[in-house]
Amino acid sequence: MKPILLIAFLITLSFHVLSQEIGWEGPAVDFSHDKLVIAENNRLLTFEDGTPFFWMGDTAWEMFHRLTKDETLEYLENRREKGFNVIQAVVLAELDGLNTPNAEGNRPLIDNDPAKINEAYFEHVDWVIRKAEERGVFIGLLPTWGDKVDKKWGVGPVIFNEMNAFVYGQILGKRYRDFKNIIWINGGDRPGGGENFPVWDALARGIKSVDQNHLMTYHPSGESSSSKWFHDCDWLDFNMMQTGHGQRSYAIFQRLMWPDYNRQPAKPVLDGEPRYEDHPHNWKPETLGWFDDVDVRQATYWGVFSGGFGVTYGCHAIWQMLDEGRQPIGFARNSWRDDLDLPGAWDMIHLRRLMESRPLIGRVPFQRIIQNDDMPEKEFIVATKGANYVMIYIPTGLDVELDLDACGWKKSKAWWYNCRTGQVTKISRVKHSGMHQFSTPTRGHGNDWVLVLDDVKSGFKTPAKLKAR
Repeated sequence: MKPILLIAFLITLSFHVLSQEIGWEGPAVDFSHDKLVIAENNRLLTFEDGTPFFWMGDTAWEMFHRLTKDETLEYLENRREKGFNVIQAVVLAELDGLNTPNAEGNRPLIDNDPAKINEAYFEHVDWVIRKAEERGVFIGLLPTWGDKVDKKWGVGPVIFNEMNAFVYGQILGKRYRDFKNIIWINGGDRPGGGENFPVWDALARGIKSVDQNHLMTYHPSGESSSSKWFHDCDWLDFNMMQTGHGQRSYAIFQRLMWPDYNRQPAKPVLDGEPRYEDHPHNWKPETLGWFDDVDVRQATYWGVFSGGFGVTYGCHAIWQMLDEGRQPIGFARNSWRDDLDLPGAWDMIHLRRLMESRPLIGRVPFQRIIQNDDMPEKEFIVATKGANYVMIYIPTGLDVELDLDACGWKKSKAWWYNCRTGQVTKISRVKHSGMHQFSTPTRGHGNDWVLVLDDVKSGFKTPAKLKAR
């Protein structure tokens, strides 16, 4: 090889190696901490031994219905490597999940009767959940998609009423109460009010009547939250919202996250369905384009820093497990395998590592430190504060004006965190004397950064890079 070509090759190879993400080492969660519970402050989930849990979810609604066993293992391992620790999936799936058999040729119910489950189908569901457990992954388990309760735009058919929903809930509760890695997600992209309320409530009560081991929430329709209908229900352990696929503005978090966080009695809250990667904005790709990794990072950091105890990522082709021979839903344009390693999916490991690098218990939204006179809604800067640290998310590199006296300590070690790479850039120590302006290392669309301020007395170390465990 000629010297100039060799040099070019080595430069390219070096860049490739340096740009590779460092995957998660070992199980995504250590189940030896025992079951999940609500923390004493009602703001996050912990294990029974007090270990905090940061929810880093992925959306695989059709996993039980459409994937073979080999495909399931491929998907689960890919997500474990990226640090995902919750997979949201549906037993009675959306895309004709009652009448189109799963990959092994089995339908879930006999005669579409919720009281008569098909053992062969559920044995496959059991197998998937156990394989997830082996990888340290929770299954956020939806008993049914919403079209089986309220058809609306779905395939249906509607099969549930208040009586059989309770029975079906008991069947599932008995079956899965001793599994380690279940988090119940009632609902399925539908409103919970009106005639729907008694059915969803009965399903939840049916599960909880026999399963007191697992937490439960509700997956609502777009741009709404479980709190709208179920906040005061005993079975709702934490709130889930869906900011959805129609917004690029922080206003949706002001409308959903802020009221939920401040609602009484307090319950933990998270965004269980923000913008999906490779999803057309508001289902109008020809005029509004497609959500990409930039959109994904912005929505997930906004949700977490605004009070969410975690967040769920999603990809348009992956939720529906789109593949050759299947009809694309909502303008989906790639197969699920093609989209497994999109940059936004890899970026979620950086979010998880950042949040777990500092104490999660006691972390709260902290907007009052931000003193900018004007922040466009699509470039909104948002802050969170924990024990002896503050994090400020800056989506596009706007200069940020901070009231450092609000921190409650006198001097900070400051550093920049690159949301795209996990790289850290150190800043000199900063004395807290009123207002202080910070400028990000780079700026413009796609240049999002987190400014971290650690109390110099905290003992926190400024890392060179946040890496795998």
